[in-house]
Amino acid sequence: MTAYVVLIKERTKDADALARYAEKAVAARDGHAITPLALYGAFAQLEGDPAEGAVIISFPTMADARSWYDSPAYQEALTHRKAGGEYRVFMVEGVDATAG
Repeated sequence: MTAYVVLIKERTKDADALARYAEKAVAARDGHAITPLALYGAFAQLEGDPAEGAVIISFPTMADARSWYDSPAYQEALTHRKAGGEYRVFMVEGVDATAG
């Protein structure tokens, strides 16, 4: 079942670190079935605490999403994201739209 990783950027701490993260995160896609659905596009805050931006990426399964997140390449990128900003990140499993 399709899985989604959602990254919500709450606050930028270091723009240079986030630029390094962006470069390394792109490289960390290699070998993983990632489909970007939203990448810091325009958004409207409807509820909750303000956010600076959001990313939504899809994977074939939760296991695929976890494999990408735990990969050495993404873990290296992650150090720059954590230095560069405050984020909320979670994985969520999709639904089978064909099921009744």
